[in-house]
Amino acid sequence: MAITAADVNKLRQETGAGMMDCKKALTEADGDFEKAKEILRKQGQKIADKRADNTTSEGVVLAHVSQDGKSGKVVALACETEPVSKVADFQNLAMAVISTAVATNAADKASLLATPQADGRALQDHITDLMGKIGEKIDVASFETVTADQVVSYIHSNGKLGVLVGLSNTNGTDVTEVGKDIAMQIAAMKPIAVDKDGVDATVVEREIEIGKEQARQEGKPEAMLEKIALGKLNKFYKENTLLNQEFVKDNSLTIAQLLEKTSKGLTVSAFKRVAIG
Repeated sequence: MAITAADVNKLRQETGAGMMDCKKALTEADGDFEKAKEILRKQGQKIADKRADNTTSEGVVLAHVSQDGKSGKVVALACETEPVSKVADFQNLAMAVISTAVATNAADKASLLATPQADGRALQDHITDLMGKIGEKIDVASFETVTADQVVSYIHSNGKLGVLVGLSNTNGTDVTEVGKDIAMQIAAMKPIAVDKDGVDATVVEREIEIGKEQARQEGKPEAMLEKIALGKLNKFYKENTLLNQEFVKDNSLTIAQLLEKTSKGLTVSAFKRVAIG
């Protein structure tokens, strides 16, 4: 069957695939459009399988906070190269990912990727299709949700770093301004937990052992090692847990003190920091 330019253009309009890929698929399918689409989808899957282990260090991070301010979602759509992260198809896919997350209130990444789109196919299928079209790995690298009395979001200027911070005990006060400051603090200082109670036990054990070994190397008496290590652990908490960190805009205050100064009892109940690269 002769494949016309009109046929190729029609398939291209419907799939977004390149002209040569569309012509090749139509030729292989003997002009059958549905078979040609399936061939193009399989092409995307082949690329996905081939590039599964490739590093995705570029992309875009998007965040959305509900109208009542009590729930926020952040997604990171990653790719291999910066030019791909700038093309319209990639940016539109990222918007589809965050829109799907918001519309369905997906519980986790797996359910988000399984969500049917307007054509009835899963979101993951659309990601795979774009991989076939662009020729490199694309992945939802992160998907996080925060709920609280008030959720504030922050996207860094490079578009590759986003933060959600959930504030509790707001007492009806709008805490957007301080929430933005704290979100930027999280972006810059990379805390691992809200407070020391949120630090994983294995991390605590590791830091104590590191502290003991450092003291031992310094020639401290064995009987003093535990006490010295616990002192170092407190320094670790101060540097790595949000409420105990010094506020970057005013290091005379900790974040806990900043919150209390803003509104009595105000605290951070949760945060998520998502970065690409």
